[in-house]
Amino acid sequence: MIYSDIDFNEKTVLITGGAGFIGSNLAFYFQENYPNCKVVVFDKFRNEETFSNGNLKSFGHYKNLIGFEGIVVSGDLNNQEDLAKLKNYKFDFIFHEAAISDTTVLNQKIMIDTNVNAFKNLLDIAVEMKANMIYASSAATYGDSDRFSIGFESPNNVYGFSKLMMDNIAKIYMKEVSISIVGLRYFNVYGQREYFKNKTASMVLQFGLQLLKGESAKLFEGSDKIKRDFIYIQDVVQANIKACKPKKSGIYNVGTGNARSFQDIVDILKQELQIKRKDEYIPNPFVGQYQFFTEADISLSREFLGYKPSFSLEEGIKLYIDEIKRIHG
Repeated sequence: MIYSDIDFNEKTVLITGGAGFIGSNLAFYFQENYPNCKVVVFDKFRNEETFSNGNLKSFGHYKNLIGFEGIVVSGDLNNQEDLAKLKNYKFDFIFHEAAISDTTVLNQKIMIDTNVNAFKNLLDIAVEMKANMIYASSAATYGDSDRFSIGFESPNNVYGFSKLMMDNIAKIYMKEVSISIVGLRYFNVYGQREYFKNKTASMVLQFGLQLLKGESAKLFEGSDKIKRDFIYIQDVVQANIKACKPKKSGIYNVGTGNARSFQDIVDILKQELQIKRKDEYIPNPFVGQYQFFTEADISLSREFLGYKPSFSLEEGIKLYIDEIKRIHG
């Protein structure tokens, strides 16, 4: 589906984190719809390095790019020599998806280095090249806030703090430069090509795999009351493309505007998979660092981006179910 009246043919696009979940979906969007668009993927790619929590430092995986016909550049945003490789190109649009997105990482320095400092360096490249910047922010900026509108941020982990600091830098640049800059605060994204996020993959995938293994879905106690704004990957792609031509630079929410419970996910999966099995309920070990409710206020996204979510949770899971079965197989 075409989401914009911009003709990206003959344009050059950079996607940082392009071997990751959202980045790879963007790469294939351009390839499938604009065959003469030059797409450059910049990604650290995974190695065996882990954080103190045991999770991998990088989730980028070559398998997310099988079939991709563009240019792949391996690099670390924290390495100036790697960043210099990007100056071999002249970008029209930069989609900055690369980040440490694991909310349980406790190393504050590497989080700020990677998410905040590297973002400023990339913004400077965008300004130099006159490339419009679209970057990934996060609903984690809201933390324990009870309002999910711009200006009501209260991050409760260093990841959410780092994304809020990115937004603050972006706002300064918006006042000083002529390129358009759009930050997209993603809510809970799920869909194809997220498998290599491992334990940080969406609960849609994790519950689906539990059920297909013959297990009961393991839910936190009170999961019918724990609600999040779950957004299907194609709506996230839509938001990114529409952010290329905003009415106004700014920070915008990307969600459905409709909170759904974790119990809803399991119930929809069981219906799609035709499974009748009792669920298992376990204590929630993340009380105090866990968002029990999120629901995006998308009024500004509608007004200034023309963004309109197309997929309900039921519709998104229905489109995703074959991929979940393939992963299980």
